[in-house]
Amino acid sequence: MLTTIANVLAGLIGAGIVLIGVLGIVAPRGSVGFGIPDTPAESPSFHAWLTVKAVRDLACALFLFILLAAGPTQLLGWFMLAAACIPVGDATIVLRAGGPKAAAYGIHGATAAVMLAVGALLLVAA
Repeated sequence: MLTTIANVLAGLIGAGIVLIGVLGIVAPRGSVGFGIPDTPAESPSFHAWLTVKAVRDLACALFLFILLAAGPTQLLGWFMLAAACIPVGDATIVLRAGGPKAAAYGIHGATAAVMLAVGALLLVAA
């Protein structure tokens, strides 16, 4: 039962990451909420960086789904713990750029905390 719950939570995280990645490619202006201040929403260079982020998100979601479908629960748990470094890094980038703490902690920090919790739950369930 615990394994099923942990896998469902991991799948929901993967689905959320896919949504963020697709939106980053289809509607990059929506990704301005990343938290970096003074980013021109209409800048082609900024859109290019948002696309890089979107591709990163989609690749991470693909790795997650591959492990969810074919990997052992313990490996998925370790992957989730390691992947939590990404939102921690994103929060650090926002804070170093002088961005809003609400975005750094509320978006990126909360994402990292959820990923750590699900990763730990997967390891306990394994």
